[in-house]
Amino acid sequence: MIDTHTHLYAEEFDEDRKEAIQRALDKGITKFYLPAIDSESHEKMLQLETEYPGKVISMMGLHPCYVKPESWEKELETVKNYLDQRDFPAIGEIGIDLYWDKTTLDIQVKAFEQQIDWAIEKDLPIVIHTRESFDETFEVLERKKHPKLRGIFHCFSGDLEQAKHAIDLNFILGIGGVVTFKNGKIDQFLNEIPLDKIVLETDSPYLAPVPHRGKRNESSYLDLVAGKLVDIYGKDFSEIDRITTENAGKLFGIKESN
Repeated sequence: MIDTHTHLYAEEFDEDRKEAIQRALDKGITKFYLPAIDSESHEKMLQLETEYPGKVISMMGLHPCYVKPESWEKELETVKNYLDQRDFPAIGEIGIDLYWDKTTLDIQVKAFEQQIDWAIEKDLPIVIHTRESFDETFEVLERKKHPKLRGIFHCFSGDLEQAKHAIDLNFILGIGGVVTFKNGKIDQFLNEIPLDKIVLETDSPYLAPVPHRGKRNESSYLDLVAGKLVDIYGKDFSEIDRITTENAGKLFGIKESN
């Protein structure tokens, strides 16, 4: 299995990071993709990548919650410098978040569009964070339509119509702990979405699946997400594992899953 979205460098893992990673490796998780947040966490993220070569893989981007009036342009310069210095499998996580701050919508859109331009230029997928902002996010993606524009709607929590819209725009859905929540709702229609349009993620340390809801999430819980998909799709665990791993491999350009 591949955890396509995990913040293993977060301070929540400072006490037991190696143990948490080992628990995931023991569960058969072969790769961990780390989304970038902002410049304050780049060093920890990239250091972790060097400690687990080929297993922990960093992405690069500016998270919409960290698009601040006083610093967003400088933050984007840092992102661009990294993208020009070395290879990354994706630009993320990027997007629009109107849950925490609606006043920064204008600059969030500008930062999102700039990073989409870089992704198209470098032929990289993007990993989208969208919270209470599906309409605004789709507006940007429609405006920026391009044959190379592709990626993941991370932590997808929309409805069936939004899921189909995302897929029509050449995106796949990142499914995590929300699928196990009683009020998560996506479990009610997910079987209408082809399994080849889905990848697994934890978003750890956030959004732990049932029965760990409300506690710290970790990558080893990815099997609980896959287990829920077994129920939803009526397929064997090994089949869910194989298909979602292949989907991640195609998107991130992995030739082998191990």
